[in-house]
Amino acid sequence: MSKRVLVPSVIGVVALGAIAAGGFAMASTATSTATEPTVANGSATYIAPSQQGAGKLSYTADVSDDSGVRELRVIAWPVSSELDPTEAELRYVDKATCRSTSEETSRCTYTLKVTQQDAADLAEGAWQVSVLATAKDGGTKFVPRAATFEVTR
Repeated sequence: MSKRVLVPSVIGVVALGAIAAGGFAMASTATSTATEPTVANGSATYIAPSQQGAGKLSYTADVSDDSGVRELRVIAWPVSSELDPTEAELRYVDKATCRSTSEETSRCTYTLKVTQQDAADLAEGAWQVSVLATAKDGGTKFVPRAATFEVTR
């Protein structure tokens, strides 16, 4: 093989390698700049039922993502149960109702009616709320302890 063929071939391989590496770097940069959703200002309240009517459990939070918010899934559980739900498990629990407050942010509220019979079965004491936020681009944010509230009789 002549030196003329070898030198351009080596340059071609180096250039091809640089292009491939640059493409890889660009692809990994593009995926790493995507942001995951954020969950802010979360709060939970429990109102026991009374003679006048049902009580309720509610959780409200502001959820944001640069692509917009698809959904927020919510579960409440007694600390004494040591349940500790996982992100995978939260994919199958109730959804909050989310209303857009801007292109990137939604106010999400989860409300559960609590009857007197329901309340009698609830463990008294501290409860946790776990949430899973999902953005329109598919990004997720799992918050295992998004809020705490007390159940009293």
